This record gives sequence, structure tokens and C-alpha cells, in this order.
Amino acid sequence: MKILILNGPNLNLLGTREPEIYGSVSMEQYLENLRKEFSQHEILYYQSNIEGEIINRLQKNDFDALVINPGAFTHYSYAIADCLKNISQPKIEVHISNIYKREEFRQKSVTAANSDGILSGFGMKGYRLAILSLD
Repeated sequence: MKILILNGPNLNLLGTREPEIYGSVSMEQYLENLRKEFSQHEILYYQSNIEGEIINRLQKNDFDALVINPGAFTHYSYAIADCLKNISQPKIEVHISNIYKREEFRQKSVTAANSDGILSGFGMKGYRLAILSLD
């Protein structure tokens, strides 16, 4: 199975950005572990701080399953939500922090209704749990 992990804005800073919330492991380090553990799958990775680039990547439609962390776009990107609605492959939304323990504006996900499941608050392990749910 070809799994696309897609991260939104500021998630290129994982490992250095607010380590008390997001941890101290970079996404590149974590991807190495995921690719070893799930070697039977092809794990693709894409990150962008730009909404339109995320939509363009999703519309390539070259994956069998999606694990998406839309970052801040979670809370207001109806464009990404509409794009997700048109993807028929399994899709899991992941949030490193528990969005329901954070600021009020972070407690709403406009993209969640177009995902098959949501993992929030499990740290970087959320990506692993998402892949396990797809197996």
C-alpha cells in the first residue's frame, strides 16, 4: 500500500518548535522509524506551509491511503476540507497535541468531517497509530 503522510504549516519545524507540545523528534527522524516498521508499505511524505500546494498534492491522487495533519488549516480551510471530500481513499486526520486541551479556536476541525478517523493527543505516535488503523 502507498501511504501519503501530509503535514501542513509549521510542521516542518517539528523537533524544534515548542518541544513541550510537539516533542523533540524531527519528522525526518520519525519517518525513518515508520518506514522501517512498515517496510511492507511505501510511505510518501509531503509538507507545505501553503494551502494551495497541499490541495495540489492531494489532487495528484497517487496514493492508496492518506494520513493528514493539516496543522492550523484544520480550523479554517474549507478548501482543504472540500478537497478531502473528493478523495475516496481511506483518510486519517492526525494531531500531535490534544486539540481539545488547547485554545478554543483550535478545538474545531473543519476537515474532520471529511476524514474517516481522527487521532489527537498521542504525540508523534499518532502517525504510527494512523498507519496501524489502515493495515
